[in-house]
Amino acid sequence: MSGYGVYLVADSASTAGRPLVDIVKAAVDGGITTVQLRCKDMPAGEFVDLVMECAHHTAGRAALLVNDRVDVFLAARTSGADVQGVHIGQSDLPANLVRELIGPGSVLGLSAAGDGEIRTANQLNAFAPGTIDYLGVGAVHATPTKKDHPEPLGHAGLARAVGLSDLPVIAIGGIDAADVAPLARAGAAGVAVVRAICAADDPREASRNLRTLWEGSKP
Repeated sequence: MSGYGVYLVADSASTAGRPLVDIVKAAVDGGITTVQLRCKDMPAGEFVDLVMECAHHTAGRAALLVNDRVDVFLAARTSGADVQGVHIGQSDLPANLVRELIGPGSVLGLSAAGDGEIRTANQLNAFAPGTIDYLGVGAVHATPTKKDHPEPLGHAGLARAVGLSDLPVIAIGGIDAADVAPLARAGAAGVAVVRAICAADDPREASRNLRTLWEGSKP
């Protein structure tokens, strides 16, 4: 998984009452190639079913990742879902253990907020190359989808994080269309959005517009 671009965090609490699978389908139809399913309060069995359903729309078209729940990822993969990996936070299972559980061929992303967390990730990957594939760094802006977000970085702070990280950096946190070009110029390997697609009146058109902006921002 070498490219990220516009990266949808499909959050079950941010869909304006619409089925999450419909948002995922629309986003992939609009050209999104990385989708992370974030369902914080969903029971495990229901979450596995959702992964299975979403995988029908992402298979062969987009990488499908599971937020936090390594057990859900493993269950969905065992059940035959075309699911590529997991994204974990600092308070989840340690990244090296998650890598052991999911295997070398799966994607592993890790949230990192400050200099210390970025440096620790660098050290881990230097000691065990390939443990982490990318860092999700933020929050770029304050965002209601993650109430415990750290102090916002802004575009300049994100650029600084890119300079510190030995891994590809995905910018996250309150990102909308106006942020895409500045964050691309700051060196982000991708931009993760939630409400910019999940809460859009037309998620497919919003996805298409964001991808066009990203592609137009490349050198």
